[in-house]
Amino acid sequence: MDRTLLDIVCCPVTRTPLELLPERELAALNERIAARRIKSRDETIVDEPMTEALVTRAGKLVYPVRDGIPVLLEDQAMPLSQLEAP
Repeated sequence: MDRTLLDIVCCPVTRTPLELLPERELAALNERIAARRIKSRDETIVDEPMTEALVTRAGKLVYPVRDGIPVLLEDQAMPLSQLEAP
């Protein structure tokens, strides 16, 4: 993803800046996606692993980046709290 784009994008829900999800958290998220344990805000099970994702600075919501383009749709956001669930 183009790093300069990070200067202008924001979360459509909280209106706060976004940053790249760290590799460690991305790996954990992808593990849960593979196990079909991650849902987007519209309750759809996420079944496609991610190579990049954006997270709110408060660490509450994650947005997928597909083909270098951030998908900043409210219903596509994934609550990061799902990584803490058993």
